[in-house]
Amino acid sequence: MGEYVYFDDLSRLMGEVQPDSILSRTLLKNEHVNMVLFNFDKGQALSPHTATQPAMIYVISGEATITLGEDVKQAKAGAWMFMPTHLVHGVVAETPLVMMLALLPKDK
Repeated sequence: MGEYVYFDDLSRLMGEVQPDSILSRTLLKNEHVNMVLFNFDKGQALSPHTATQPAMIYVISGEATITLGEDVKQAKAGAWMFMPTHLVHGVVAETPLVMMLALLPKDK
């Protein structure tokens, strides 16, 4: 049986966001999931792109404009989304933003 992983406050795990930056930290990576915490400064973005594996985003704090295919969503703390393989998606931080990305195993 594997070890458990516990963080008591993901929103503060990486400290203050650095000006004009996006920071990321892998929290867990195994054959089932790759969990990455992101910390964006206001105005920073991940331009629209696709992925070869399904993914989920959970917004922990802040607000973002998130593109999901043809849709544009205004996401804030508590928002959660699932993105199937090859869906065009992008993120623009409207405020300092902390979000969790979960990359799932590739579709078979």
